[in-house]
Amino acid sequence: MNPGPPAPQAGILNQARRRPHQDTQRIIRTLLEMKAKGLSSTTIYDISHKLKRLNQLADFRHPEEVKMAIANMKVCNNTKTGYAKAYQYFVNTNGLEWKRPKYKWERKIPLIPTTANIDKIISASSKKYATIFTILKETGLEGHELATTKRTHIDSEQGIINAQGCKGHNSRSLKLKPTTAGMLRRYLHRYTGETPFPSAKSMGEMWRRVRNRLAKTLEQPQLKAIPLRNLRHYQATRLYDKTKDILLVMQKLGHKKIRNNHALYSTRKLQRR
Repeated sequence: MNPGPPAPQAGILNQARRRPHQDTQRIIRTLLEMKAKGLSSTTIYDISHKLKRLNQLADFRHPEEVKMAIANMKVCNNTKTGYAKAYQYFVNTNGLEWKRPKYKWERKIPLIPTTANIDKIISASSKKYATIFTILKETGLEGHELATTKRTHIDSEQGIINAQGCKGHNSRSLKLKPTTAGMLRRYLHRYTGETPFPSAKSMGEMWRRVRNRLAKTLEQPQLKAIPLRNLRHYQATRLYDKTKDILLVMQKLGHKKIRNNHALYSTRKLQRR
């Protein structure tokens, strides 16, 4: 006899078996422990995103399956390292064991945007974000460093921002140009909170929105290749071009190791060949 097509329930069960076990509760536990240990909200958000994505590909109860899922991802080795680090947080929190894979680090040459292209994007932004992007362009601050700067850490009259370092960077005081200091004073007059700047995530989202819209309007797709973080690279190369002082650039960026700067300067040399 022909048994006929399988019952719908059988198909659903087969799909469930193929689908990785969703470990939502233990992911939440991992993120809460990270928060309790004082990790930044930016780091927690990034780890959360990676864990949720990875859990769609592998069963977190089986570390070797996770390792294979990371290895098969169609991403660069730097990104694979980030996913392995995210799962390491999960392993540490939930009492699992695995041998964390190591991938050869691929140092990418960052794009150093031109002043003209940066200014196009800033000019197309609202007054609020034009001020924020101008400060980032001029200081080389990380978005998170500006986002966590408190009003009490700003001397608006002298145009000085005392930024708390993040990602292992040193804290530092940065003096703005008079015109930028004026923009900052007007900004603080309107935004009166204790931490007056939006989150780094909001800064990045607004930058991409304005940049992509402008690239389409001007028919200049090259603008879409400029991430907000490259304002930091821009400031570093500009300062080095002007001073040839690698120690000054290291201090400006808050780097603790001088080798962190070499990629920026070698990039500048490559661009001039």
